[in-house]
Amino acid sequence: MTTVYDFNLKDKKGNEVSLSQYQGKVLLIVNTATGCGFTPQYEELEAMYGRLKEQGLEILDIPCDQFGHQTPGSDEEITQFCTMKFGTDFPQFKKSEVNGANELPLFAWLKSQKGFEGQYEEKLAAIMEKLYNEHNPEPRKKDDIQWNFTKFVVDKNGAVVARFEPTDDMSKVEECIKSLL
Repeated sequence: MTTVYDFNLKDKKGNEVSLSQYQGKVLLIVNTATGCGFTPQYEELEAMYGRLKEQGLEILDIPCDQFGHQTPGSDEEITQFCTMKFGTDFPQFKKSEVNGANELPLFAWLKSQKGFEGQYEEKLAAIMEKLYNEHNPEPRKKDDIQWNFTKFVVDKNGAVVARFEPTDDMSKVEECIKSLL
């Protein structure tokens, strides 16, 4: 059976990182952006990380520029922005794609474990779809990541237990994580 520990990511300097180093931790894996309406969630993520890191939470930040070109900077610029604006100190990885032909294998697996079940308000959904299609050659599939700040919660055994969309209340995300710590 595949777990999150079977995957590798590249850190922001391009070094290969095995996710097996996070065995026994609860993981929150998030695709992020620096110029999105949801970018202020970095503040909530960092606060939650500060509260729960010592209990076994790790947040894995994967910047992505597939949604309205809202992460245009280099990996170094993204890190500087997040550190200076939000004081983030959780692991940040190389900017990557989460949908389509060049998606990270990790995200293909995450989506296969927890598909999209949410709904967005109709007007917001139309705007998001238009922006996505302007910047991506292939249309989204049903379970694809819909937008920046989609969150996957992984338990201490490496299994995906929840998916939260960017519009979901962060208190629900934290409640889920606390139940696993």
